[in-house]
Amino acid sequence: MTRYFLGADVGATKTHVLIADETGQALGLGTGGPGNHQRVGYDGFRQALAEAAEQALARAKVAHDQIAGAGYGVAGYDWPSEREPTLKVIRSLGFSGPFEAMNDTPIGLIAGSEDGWGVAVVAGTGCNCWGWGRDHKRLGRVTGLGPQLGEAAGATDLVTRAIQAVAHQWIKRGPATRLTEAFLQYTGTPDLDTLLEELAEGRVTIDDRAAPLVFQVAAAGDRPAGEVIQWAGCELGELANAVIRQLELESLVFDVVLVGSLFKGGPLLIEPMRETVHALAPGARLVRLSAPPVIGAVLLGMERAGQEPTLAIRESLKRTAAEIAR
Repeated sequence: MTRYFLGADVGATKTHVLIADETGQALGLGTGGPGNHQRVGYDGFRQALAEAAEQALARAKVAHDQIAGAGYGVAGYDWPSEREPTLKVIRSLGFSGPFEAMNDTPIGLIAGSEDGWGVAVVAGTGCNCWGWGRDHKRLGRVTGLGPQLGEAAGATDLVTRAIQAVAHQWIKRGPATRLTEAFLQYTGTPDLDTLLEELAEGRVTIDDRAAPLVFQVAAAGDRPAGEVIQWAGCELGELANAVIRQLELESLVFDVVLVGSLFKGGPLLIEPMRETVHALAPGARLVRLSAPPVIGAVLLGMERAGQEPTLAIRESLKRTAAEIAR
């Protein structure tokens, strides 16, 4: 009898649930709203997860009691005290098979690493980093709390740094930068004096959505913009290095999986990150995640149910999940 597996990627902006069979054939994908309990509460988490799961089951034509195993990557699930309320929400969905739940960062690692272990660095609006040892027993991580605890290298932080470069031009602390003209056009303000006043008074906001603009200005040769991106790359590299040390991976060959929209910036960001990581772990292979992260949750569910996700299964899952996502 065919075995079916469920994977869930519960994020701060959306939730994805994928159903696949034991061969790695993706059968149904469901989408729900934001599920991070820190933003929507545990009731909101349950609502988003249930909505996405019901869609996926219906599209796959699979019943609740046919799910042999499940994996859940849950944004906002960071600390041991959050485990029981997280599991309570998952159990309320009514699936009877074995399952595992963890933060959503490691499922990107499972999805993107050839060996299913190593380090994953997420850089989107914010940033995070988790790792999994070769034995799949040891987890390493950073706090995920951002600038408050010195982990600042997401799009929000990059844009903040770029705004600081513009302010430094105004106070003569730093050189002139083309970021000034770019932000004037972005906000529709007439001059730098007005821009800084509007920012100070809260009448104008430049947020993470302006990150591509910083990359454009840097690519055109602006040194301050390039330094901002280099700073972000080095910071992301240091997040990876922290987890590499925790898991004692320095002398091994392993994948550092790059997850998130900020890595669309390409070599300007990735090369300083690579240099930072290779100074500690020369065998680290930096790889962009090309598959939907939710497939990592499906693979986690397979492992939890005692099925080894072979290379053939992984490749089938990547291919068919991308097809139905389109």
